[in-house]
Amino acid sequence: MLILDTKDSGFQKEFETLLNRGKMDIDGVSSIVLNIIKEIKEQKNQALFSHISKFDGWTPKSDSDIQIDISLMKEAYENLDEDLKKALHLAYDRIYSYHQKQLPKSWLDFESNGTVLGQKVTPVDRAGLYIPGGKAAYPSSLLMNAIPAIVAGVEEIVVCTPTPQNEINHLVLAAMHLCGIKKAFKVGGASAIAALAYGTQNIPKVDVITGPGNIFVATAKKLVFGDVNIDMIAGPSEIGVIADSSANINHLAIDLLSQAEHDQMASSIMITTDMQLAKKTSDEVESVLKTLKREEIARESIEKRGAIIVAKDMQEVITLMNEIAPEHLELMVENPFELLPRIKHAGAIFMGRYTPEAIGDYIAGPNHTLPTGGTAKFYSPLNVENFLKKSSIISMSEDGIKELASACALLADTEGLEAHKLSVTSRVN
Repeated sequence: MLILDTKDSGFQKEFETLLNRGKMDIDGVSSIVLNIIKEIKEQKNQALFSHISKFDGWTPKSDSDIQIDISLMKEAYENLDEDLKKALHLAYDRIYSYHQKQLPKSWLDFESNGTVLGQKVTPVDRAGLYIPGGKAAYPSSLLMNAIPAIVAGVEEIVVCTPTPQNEINHLVLAAMHLCGIKKAFKVGGASAIAALAYGTQNIPKVDVITGPGNIFVATAKKLVFGDVNIDMIAGPSEIGVIADSSANINHLAIDLLSQAEHDQMASSIMITTDMQLAKKTSDEVESVLKTLKREEIARESIEKRGAIIVAKDMQEVITLMNEIAPEHLELMVENPFELLPRIKHAGAIFMGRYTPEAIGDYIAGPNHTLPTGGTAKFYSPLNVENFLKKSSIISMSEDGIKELASACALLADTEGLEAHKLSVTSRVN
């Protein structure tokens, strides 16, 4: 595993490469995705069937062919191994409980002159969830996207997931049943995003689209934003680790590889002040790599997009990690809560030796749909508020508008908007 020292003359150039780890060639695929969107908007299911045939290897014959029968969801759930069923329920309950704490409240504020100001919080009518398929299927992604929508009070949830060769993972089906999903479709990629954004004969247009995907999904979400809301533009998975000499070397290596095994584009970056720890961790990564079933994928990720940085002191460690703004950040140090106030940018922060990133992927409770590629500087994890909207409430009393009228009229007059001015003054003259 590549080891970088901040004292080396070439460090800054290498660090710039790490900062660009999440860059996707969205411009390079935009024309392809725009054409897919155009076809869906104009031809709807006809285009959808053609795309499914081309990309997923099977051809729907009718509208009903692309809809997932809810009886299959129930059957998959009922046939689950009991321990697996209990694990799914435990994950559901913990995710639900965590997201319930995020619910914002509507409020009203009564001023002494009778004016009332406030905020009304309401869920969107319909949410579209994109659940990746293809190389791997992720029932955990279904839970993480559906549960905050359920907590928010969304009336209708629509799921799209690709089904190569018309096959769908039974765990994903079981998770759909657990979440009470009634509308789910065998549609993937940019086609699914376009169908959710604009609607087809049987896929309804939604108000917000959430969920991770490949570069075509990310590009489609970016292009439909504005016609529909989205959660974020997510790229390849990544982990950052801050480690001191107290950290367990085997745990460090395994945790770095836990992201590398996702796919070749994933990145794993550790920063420490201890060169010996860096070297031992690099050696341990190589040892653990040889034992993984997904060694080929993890090795390419670690070799091309992984690094261990040795910094001069802990302040430099934190400065560099804040600049990286990782999706997942592990604080593998003796006193992680001492560092926490100094961490400014990270999607999720995992505190201490007993908190591997993987616990957050499945069962801890917080959402695992997180900002990547440094976007944790301005994006938040998927949460209940992605499925809510806020309306301002304004009720002026007679005394209230009299108090504000002259200032409001002056501002309107200054902007040259006479009707604005008159709409205020006409009420107090």
